[in-house]
Amino acid sequence: MIRSALLAAALLAAFAGFEPAASQSVADAQALAVMSDKALMKLPAKKVFGGQKEPTTNLKARAIGSYARGCMAGGQALPVDGPAWQVMRLSRNRNWGHPDLVALVERLAKESKANDGWNGLLVGDLAQPRGGPMPSGHASHQVGLDADVWLTPMPDRTLSAKEREEIKATVVVKDRRHIDPAVWTDAHARLIKRAASYPEVARIFVHPPIKAELCKWSKGQKDRSWLAKVRPYFGHNYHFHIRIKCPDGSTTCKNQPDPAPKDGTGCGDELAYWMGDKPWPKPAKPEAKPQKPAKPAPPLTLAALPAECRAVVTAE
Repeated sequence: MIRSALLAAALLAAFAGFEPAASQSVADAQALAVMSDKALMKLPAKKVFGGQKEPTTNLKARAIGSYARGCMAGGQALPVDGPAWQVMRLSRNRNWGHPDLVALVERLAKESKANDGWNGLLVGDLAQPRGGPMPSGHASHQVGLDADVWLTPMPDRTLSAKEREEIKATVVVKDRRHIDPAVWTDAHARLIKRAASYPEVARIFVHPPIKAELCKWSKGQKDRSWLAKVRPYFGHNYHFHIRIKCPDGSTTCKNQPDPAPKDGTGCGDELAYWMGDKPWPKPAKPEAKPQKPAKPAPPLTLAALPAECRAVVTAE
């Protein structure tokens, strides 16, 4: 008990910023388990979850909370190599997801290679081993139901670990209004359509010009309902973001409302909004005097996450 209490004190100091947060070991999990609720709830969530290197092994698979404020129990790793996919940026250890998400990514990889002229998926971030907030990057991807897929086809060889860290994804747009026709192909469109057509998929996020191109490409198709799920949003110019619905058994997972564009596709007023200037940040005006930097917001703590996430971080 004394040893666990000392470990807990050391972890509290580390997570408070006095020393670098190291990866979580079994001893660390035991130390977190004996901490008082008051002390545990004060820990920065992104450091606690960012330090987890393994999933829970004694909790059933479930997504907990909302896409941007939650965690994951019973996470499963997407294998780094498959018959039609390769995982990128292995050092991040973000190839974890709810088993339903992992199965969907594998299915998309195989079916798009067999039917859509897409050579295989290069897969970016899913979630951390136990989900939760990340030290860098995404606001979502916290409950194991989000996956990023590069808009770069997989090469005909297995990439080395070094290549997976250094290769840059292909940007398929010229700017926030125009697709790059030298890069974009019908195979890109078929891949995204397939992903959006799966019933378990809730949303697909893409850069606005990609949505515009999909609207043009799909004209004349009998069923265009899949386009309603394809949502234009900032920062998706080299990948598309798959989000699936809360799986059965994840009783505390919170779905978003289903997309319901007025025209049934989102190719009308919704797209026009994103192709305009309103949603985009305006250039900052030069100030006469240098302004004092704003005080950063305090870090999100474990107290802000669903109560079940305490059991997730302390489980072995």
